[in-house]
Amino acid sequence: QVQLVESGGGLVQPGGSLRLSCAASGIIFRFYTMGWYRQAPGKQRELVATITKSGSTSYGDSVKGRFTISRDNAKNTVYLQMNSLKPEDTAVYYCNTAPYGLEWGQGTQVTVDS
Repeated sequence: QVQLVESGGGLVQPGGSLRLSCAASGIIFRFYTMGWYRQAPGKQRELVATITKSGSTSYGDSVKGRFTISRDNAKNTVYLQMNSLKPEDTAVYYCNTAPYGLEWGQGTQVTVDS
């Protein structure tokens, strides 16, 4: 059974940092390009960062230079380090393969507010 479990979200002030984690099970994790996605209220889900099985990364323009995606294949886990957070980063964050192909997890809420 494939499962994605996101964690690490919370409430943070503008300029703050958070580190998200996503543990995957039921797949051969190291074979997949993984991505972090987010969905803000009233908006479509968007892809914010990807990491290939070899570790190459890419980022959306809105997060480039502030977010860092990484992975630990031994732990079947992908991470998203988020720095210099802005109110417009407020969203529910999800991980999935990229392009997405697995059932979505529950996500983790990130709220950036003073």
